Amino acid sequence: MTTILVVDDEKSMRDFLKILLKKEGYSVETGSNADDALLKLQQNSFDLIISDIRMPGISGLELLSNVKESYPEMPVIMITAFASPDDAVTAMKNGAFDYISKPFNVDEIKSVIESATSQKEKTHSREQLSDSFPGIIGRSREMLKIFDLIRRIAPTPANVLIYGESGTGKELVAKAIHMNSKVESQYFIPINCSAIPEELMESELFGHVKGSFTGAIGDKSGLFMEADKGTAFLDEIGELTPIIQTKLLRVLQEREIKPVGSSTIKPINVRIIAATNRILEEEIVAGRFREDLFYRLAVVPIRVPPLRERKSDVPLLVDFFLKKYSRLLGKEVQKISSYALQVLMNYDFPGNVRELENIIERGVALAGTNIILPESLTLTPQPRGQQNTIENNDLELFLAVHNEQELFDTGLDYVMTRLEKRLIQHALEKTSNSKMKAADLLQVSFRSLRYKIKKYGIG
Repeated sequence: MTTILVVDDEKSMRDFLKILLKKEGYSVETGSNADDALLKLQQNSFDLIISDIRMPGISGLELLSNVKESYPEMPVIMITAFASPDDAVTAMKNGAFDYISKPFNVDEIKSVIESATSQKEKTHSREQLSDSFPGIIGRSREMLKIFDLIRRIAPTPANVLIYGESGTGKELVAKAIHMNSKVESQYFIPINCSAIPEELMESELFGHVKGSFTGAIGDKSGLFMEADKGTAFLDEIGELTPIIQTKLLRVLQEREIKPVGSSTIKPINVRIIAATNRILEEEIVAGRFREDLFYRLAVVPIRVPPLRERKSDVPLLVDFFLKKYSRLLGKEVQKISSYALQVLMNYDFPGNVRELENIIERGVALAGTNIILPESLTLTPQPRGQQNTIENNDLELFLAVHNEQELFDTGLDYVMTRLEKRLIQHALEKTSNSKMKAADLLQVSFRSLRYKIKKYGIG
């Protein structure tokens, strides 16, 4: 059982915290001042100390210094009043795990205590994951599924298609697959399909021979040949032109390439991992992407969730980026306050993990202390008009006309398909059959809605 020492000169506060924490399953002892606390520390073993800052005699800050000197691994949470933010910053500088401002609510203090008592386990879990998949940080259910999938498919030569919004870490997943594969000692060649000019794409991918076009002053092997016996990562695969798609299909089918201007066909053995932030099924319907190429690429599809769908990973990511940029920028910013972390937990991160990294880098660079406070964070405003959402009671429309047991009997996939179709129909009804307005209402792209309307045969 986790044992907590509560130190406060106010008996009412000591009694309140003791009752609250005992209900949560903690063993609790209390002390009325710093001297009392130091004596109890000599007599008993504790997992956590919660101490007021302002106390008669030895202050909470002095107690903190004494504790950190004798018990450096002991997490200490300081309680401060709104009128003493400087004390809170000083406490964090001197090694406090976090601080709580009076008045505080029950959920707030429970959350901070849970974070403090599980700090070692979280650090251990993060290090384990980082060792297996460098740069990929996460313990959420969504990420654990991806880690398991990586371990299972990496040793195989199967092609992989990675879906995900910009900034979710698709390239890190691709690298993890390569590093855990049988060709990890060979080259991993990343190719950004959106960054190569259309007129140079074929030459960059497949190579060319001298004199094959203006500016071809020598032979060039091409990126696929450089990746031979290794892995080629095709990022933003949806940007490829139809001509290049056809040539790539041949590479996948025949395992050979033909450089521009050459009559020689060269055999090649390369694993293809592709990534996209587009919905390729929609691109197929629109005639912009080859269906046969899609099925060749998507032997194993992986969806990397946006950060807003795995908020439980935010604290781990923040900790990782704090350490990274404290080291790179030569600063000692090692902590983030619980209030600043809560600001991040309430944010949707339209730029995903990449945006979070930028926020923390900027916060470390601008921080005047060794702790990130809410005022150190710069977030993109996210206005959300109520008129552009479907109200909660709209979701009841589907359930209202279906028997509950029928829903359970038919299974989740069937139910979700029917629910999606019904919501689209409802959105079209509310917008007088305007697909553009319905797309806004459903918060999807117009192309995505058009594809789904055709898929479900909605008139």
